[in-house]
Amino acid sequence: MRDVTLLDIFEHHIAQKYLKRSGMAHAIAVAYHAFHLAREHNVDVDIAAKAGFLHDIGHFTWYRNGKWDYELYRKNDIHPIKGAERAHKLLIRLGENPVQAKATSLAILFHTDSFLPTNDIVRTPLQQVVKWADEKDEEEGGNHHYRKIEHERAKQSLIRLDQMIDEVLMNGEGGGDTQLPS
Repeated sequence: MRDVTLLDIFEHHIAQKYLKRSGMAHAIAVAYHAFHLAREHNVDVDIAAKAGFLHDIGHFTWYRNGKWDYELYRKNDIHPIKGAERAHKLLIRLGENPVQAKATSLAILFHTDSFLPTNDIVRTPLQQVVKWADEKDEEEGGNHHYRKIEHERAKQSLIRLDQMIDEVLMNGEGGGDTQLPS
């Protein structure tokens, strides 16, 4: 039995505020991609899906003259750092296992190279799965952040993904390694 479900996260006002800012449809798509990639690579499906869902929770809105400035965002954004912290705090408040909350947060921290001075980081399998999941849903110019999804459809999509995670975990598969650094 999981301590926190995707639906628990979705229904929290902090998740609603920040995931709507960065794109709820994108967050859900990445959660699904992370789930499937986690199964494929023997990584914990629950943590991967949560990290996929929350990966952009740290986004700031970069505007210039009242319009979103994608280049300003690309040059100055550190959303993975803020997102890792924000997700960890949210997961702990919701009652998540602290080890899983940490693994989820670290996967969020390393889901992109955009804020790193170099591209030479070595990721754990979980962190790599979340990075791949995000890349799978990206669109040119950040357009993936602007896709829309109705609230009820988003909720039902996450209920279904929660069921898929539960099925995999009950069958003893997909609870793979989190590989936390010591």
